Amino acid sequence: MKGSLLCVVLLLMPNGYGFAQTAKTAPTFYVVLNSLTKSCTVVDKVPRTDTPNITVATDAIYKTRAEAEAAAKTLTACNR
Repeated sequence: MKGSLLCVVLLLMPNGYGFAQTAKTAPTFYVVLNSLTKSCTVVDKVPRTDTPNITVATDAIYKTRAEAEAAAKTLTACNR
């Protein structure tokens, strides 16, 4: 009994790895402020916070580039 149960577990184990893969996520866009030039840009990767002149203009995450560009035009940090 133990031997057959062990065989079943060993046969099913390789199939379990396919279920562990993550689903592909939708693209996300961020508005980033360059403090030297006082201009905002839209980026499609998570902004790095260790760069001294680059800061995240807003904590919002946008689903499309058009949404992020429209938000950049309305942010007060971007329109100084």
